[in-house]
Order: sequence, then structure tokens, then C-alpha cells
Amino acid sequence: MKNLLIASDSFFPRKDGVASFLNSIIPKLAKKYRVTVLAPDFGEFKGYENVELVRFKVMKVVVGDYSPCWPSYSKIKKKVKEADIVWTQTIGPVGAMTVLAAKRAKKPLFAYIHSIEWELFTKSLSLNRFYKRLIYVIVRRYVKFLYRRQDLLLVPSVEVAELFGKIGVQTRKKVVHLGVNTDVFIPPHEKSAAKSAVNIDPDNLVVGFCGRISREKDLKTLYRAFYRVRKRHGNVVLLLVGSGVKDLEDFFRKKHSVILVGSQEKVAPFLQAMDIYVLPSLTETTSLSTLEAMSCELPVISTPVGYVKNYIENGVNGLFFPKKDSVTLYRTISTLIDNAALRQRLGKNARKTIVEKFSGNNTPERIMEVIDAF
Repeated sequence: MKNLLIASDSFFPRKDGVASFLNSIIPKLAKKYRVTVLAPDFGEFKGYENVELVRFKVMKVVVGDYSPCWPSYSKIKKKVKEADIVWTQTIGPVGAMTVLAAKRAKKPLFAYIHSIEWELFTKSLSLNRFYKRLIYVIVRRYVKFLYRRQDLLLVPSVEVAELFGKIGVQTRKKVVHLGVNTDVFIPPHEKSAAKSAVNIDPDNLVVGFCGRISREKDLKTLYRAFYRVRKRHGNVVLLLVGSGVKDLEDFFRKKHSVILVGSQEKVAPFLQAMDIYVLPSLTETTSLSTLEAMSCELPVISTPVGYVKNYIENGVNGLFFPKKDSVTLYRTISTLIDNAALRQRLGKNARKTIVEKFSGNNTPERIMEVIDAF
């Protein structure tokens, strides 16, 4: 049985794409490998059976919606020495120190690319253009430095592989698509009952989003569009599922007809209560939450970001709008509100796309193949 060391700067109880990905995959990996996880200590978490957790104290500094930790390099070095293979998820302090320790120990090393870090980092900060550009350049160089030291990069799409190649990361890459459990993320039997189940008036039409409440998600563009929609259609609410930047949370809590429910252990019931799903993000790779929404037979309106623009076909299984364009988003939402048949057609085609191309979630098996090949 191989010793697998997983390093991540995001981990439960923090809720984001990386943490959710690990939460779904670690129990399966633990059945085949001796798994140790290096991660920040974001609070009480019961852990996993047969998995060793080594957690590091989180600092009081907040960057965007994230508080980094400062890990013990000696502890990381010790765990790297015990490992047969090392798998990193992020390039924060835990991920970076683990990469350096693994290279010095000459351990097999691979990473999963969850985000375009130089885009994510700059778009998550509230800074002027000069400083954003400076940080963009610094983070991109930092990304190149760390990912060039990996033996293999797992990427969610060919597009991401090509993007990293263009910036000079020539490390070998393998595409491993994310998948969706289509037995969990299903259309509701009755929409009105689904709304009642999460305490929403069944007479309301629900526009929704699920994910981090952060600047790079550009939820204020969604709100500006929703504000105009609500003036035209009285019985519409905006449902936001997730948590994040405190000042953004405070902004939405004060707004009329906005329902902010925070992070949820089970998001499927909230997706099932929605009538329209919107992804207004400025940067994404796959957007697992969008796949899950489509699996629930929701019509999706999205910016053309990352791999999303590959699996959504405009006018067939979803609709696109330009980044930061609240006017076009308003018009698109209004069109769907006025046209129930279009909502139904887009939703059914969205579900069909997920069932045919993303169902079953064989991601753990694909990753096990990578581990066994080292």
C-alpha cells in the first residue's frame, strides 16, 4: 500500500471548489492508499477514517476571503520523507513548501490545477489597475516556478493545458475532467415543493448562484441585473448559496429580495429550488457548481469563461453574456422569465449534456491510475 501525501491550502470546514473536491475524493483514495493530508486548520472538522490530518494554524491576515497559514517546514519535510508520492492542490504556503520539500527529497510529485491562479488572485482583490497588473505578473512567475518543478500536471481541460504551456510551463500534462453525481443532482419532482423545502415562497421565481461570495465571481453584476429584473417582475428573488468576503456578504444581506443562505453541506436542494442559474464569474476552470446546476435541469446563464464555454452551447443548453455586462444579463434573465418553454428546453438539454458527458464522476479512478503509474 502506497503512502500518499496530499497538500492543500484549502480544506474543510472552509467551503470552496478545492475543499469540496478533496472532500469527495479522499474517502475513496483512503481505501487504496495510506493517506496523509497537510492543510490549514480552519476550525473543527471530524476528518476521515484511516486518514492522517496534519493541520497548521491560520493567520489573522485576510486576503480577499482567504486567511493563509504559515506551516512548519520541518513537519512538511518529515511527512514528505515518509511519502511514496506527493500530490499538491494549491500554490499557497502549504502547497509551495511541499513542492520544494518533495523536489529536494526526489519524491514523485504531481498537482491538480483547480484555477488560473494569476487571474484568480488579481480578480479577488480590491486594488487599482497598476497594483493588479503588478500582482498579475508576480503571481504568474511564481506559478511558473512551482509548476515547472512538478513531474505531472492534471488539468480539467485541454484549454487549461494549453494556457499553462503558453506561459512557459512545459511540465507533462494529463486531462482529467471533473464529473457530477447525477443521482444526487437531479431535477425536483415538483418545483413548488422544492422551494418550500428551503423556505422559499413557491409563488416566487428564483434566480440563483452557488459558490464563493468573492470578488472574482462578480456577484455585483448579477445584483445590478437582478435589481432591474425585480422592478419589472415583482415576484422574483435572488438566492445566493455560499459564503466568503464579509463586506460582500453584508452588502447582500441588506438588499431586498436577496436570500443569502451561507455555505451548505448539501447544495442540491437549493439548486432544485432555483428556476434560473447564473454564473457571472470573471475567471473559472471547470465550474463544478455550474455542472451541478445543469444536472438539476436548470437553464444556465454564464460568462464565457474557462471550460464553461466548451460544454455550454449558446442557445442550446445554456446562454452566455459578456463579463460585467449587467444590461445584457438583465435582458437575458427577463427573456427566460417571460418564456417558460425556453427555460424548460435549455434545462432539459443541460441535463442531457451532463448525463452524456459528465455523469458518474470517474475522477477518483483516473487519479488512482496516475498514482499507480508512478
